[in-house]
Amino acid sequence: MSDHTPTDGAAQGPATVLRPVEAVGLRVSVRGNTGSQIIVAGGSVTMTAKPLLPAADVPAADLDAVRLAWVDGVLTGSGQPVVAELVARLTGEGPALAVIDGAAGLGKRSVGLRALWEVAQKVRVDGEEPLAIQEVSPDWEDPDSPDATLLPAQPGTGYLLDVAAEMSGWRNRQTVAGQLLAHAQALRDVGSFLVVVTAECTWPESSPGLATVVTHAITRPPALAVARKHLELLHRKAERLYLLNSSPAGEAAHLLTAGSSPADAARLARLLATADDSAAGVRTAIDTFLQWRHQVQKVFETTDDNPDDRALLIASVFLDGHDALSVQDAARALLKDNRKTDVRTILTGPDLRARLESVGAQVRGRTVSFDYRPGYTLSVVLHLWQQRADIHPHLLEWLDAMIQPKQPGADRIAAISDLLVALATTENDIRVIDRFHTWIDSGPDSAEHRDLIARILGIAAESDPLGATVRARLLAWAQDPSPAVATTIAKVCQGAFADQYPRQALVRLRHILDRPEKDEAVATAQEALRDIATREGHLPRVWATVLKWATERKHLAGHRAFLALLDPTTDTRVLQALLTSAQNDTGVKEALVRGWSAALADDRVVAESKHLLTAWAQAKSAGLVPPDIVVEVLQDVVVQHLYSTPVAALIFGEPGVPNDEAVISLRKEIRLPPALAAALDGGHPHMEA
Repeated sequence: MSDHTPTDGAAQGPATVLRPVEAVGLRVSVRGNTGSQIIVAGGSVTMTAKPLLPAADVPAADLDAVRLAWVDGVLTGSGQPVVAELVARLTGEGPALAVIDGAAGLGKRSVGLRALWEVAQKVRVDGEEPLAIQEVSPDWEDPDSPDATLLPAQPGTGYLLDVAAEMSGWRNRQTVAGQLLAHAQALRDVGSFLVVVTAECTWPESSPGLATVVTHAITRPPALAVARKHLELLHRKAERLYLLNSSPAGEAAHLLTAGSSPADAARLARLLATADDSAAGVRTAIDTFLQWRHQVQKVFETTDDNPDDRALLIASVFLDGHDALSVQDAARALLKDNRKTDVRTILTGPDLRARLESVGAQVRGRTVSFDYRPGYTLSVVLHLWQQRADIHPHLLEWLDAMIQPKQPGADRIAAISDLLVALATTENDIRVIDRFHTWIDSGPDSAEHRDLIARILGIAAESDPLGATVRARLLAWAQDPSPAVATTIAKVCQGAFADQYPRQALVRLRHILDRPEKDEAVATAQEALRDIATREGHLPRVWATVLKWATERKHLAGHRAFLALLDPTTDTRVLQALLTSAQNDTGVKEALVRGWSAALADDRVVAESKHLLTAWAQAKSAGLVPPDIVVEVLQDVVVQHLYSTPVAALIFGEPGVPNDEAVISLRKEIRLPPALAAALDGGHPHMEA
């Protein structure tokens, strides 16, 4: 499912530009703002007519890997190094664009980063800083029809855009590819570059211009060479290279084959580098690399007719770090074993400690742990999920019971969700995510239940390669009539997902805010919207988007969003920023008035409008916002909407509804139109209090 409703864009009126400001209290000094709208956002950020796609610095560890431990083994069909071709395309004539196309598992992202790093060294001028290298998040408003004109174009920057997981689903790949080509021509003019990573045979090559920028990766680098380079040069553990020797055979040499990916090699090198300097430490690193498959399979074989011990294993995995008796109780709960047993039965069989150790757990004192076997818990969950599919609903029902308050899993929600996310991404199967969606409504109506699933969905939405499909699911589920499902998706948008994909988070929140009734899902979406707006650098995008919703499309969602965003009841920062900006530029003030006018014309948000007028009066009275601009904005609103129910309640009061001093004080400062003021000179029966 895709989204076709625009969410971003500048408001009507002057172009919206965000500039650095200097603020002391509520006094702000703004420079160079002629003809622009100024939005104070708590930091130095830039906003264009349409907010650009997010771009972040590539992690130093990723750059170190391609800088220090590079193996140039990714080749084209003609046997040429792919990196060399990419660098030639980037530094040659024409658009500063290079596309790397190929199958999964070749290390294409690393190839792209290496190419950008080599370009940074090649074009660096003495005394100048090298290129910044950033990765662009494909935060398209409509993932099926991306707008490549929204890519950033800062001078002196090398950009990486990885669309391998999603390009095959684009409706018009040739159009988007043409936009990327045009964008790259503009990048050439500012000394910047773009590498695009695509899946095999997805880049359109129908026109000569598009065909000349693509390089097809065919082979992967030898995994053993990658592992050796990483171990020696990245992790600086040359003394452990013997473990990867082919002759005489090192203990880990057999783990990598011709089919192993560069990622496999890098993971093995990291495990060997961090292993304890002992035979047992090396053995643990090897078993961890192999995901303890042999040990897990053996446990399930030896417990073939022993469901009690298998349940004990499952309980130990999800309650890792808890005491043995709690684990035993949880195992019995999984089996729904409420039978009373006689003393003879109780005294029969091995002790609890022996049973736990037989399934691979370590017991220290009373604590059950798998810390000595990194990755063992995931391996157990994978085996269980793959081999015992009928247990899925029972397992999820049991987990719900375990995470409730005062239950042993209540303090394990993060760890349990991490395990389930790892399950979904390792399986790379959207059906696992769909199972979690079903779980939302089938589980208890509790915050713990929804928080757990929201955390799973949020992390999965950012994962590779499953993330693109998960993000599409989030869009569909944001429109689900179920309050529990919509609330959970709103919680996803309140998490880290909004930092990586802010545009997509806002689109999903808009669908939730458009629900006919103001239920828990709507309230959670409003809270998420305010939360995103207060994050560093996000206010310009949120403000432009909400203003567009509220004034151009007249959606219920837009009016709810506008009123929620400017509500200082729980957090005054957004309102302070916008009102302070309105003091310095009439464009922001006019935008506030337009937003108010649109909301006041919608009878569905009368209660919310009344609440916000009162909240503004109280914030003004408490000195939390610039008082003069509050009066100025509401003065214009009153002139246009005097007889709307919320404004009439503010100006004239309501029968039987007392007003506090803040409202009465604001009422006295608002000037009515002269004719109306004269007509009301004798007073109004409800205007005093």
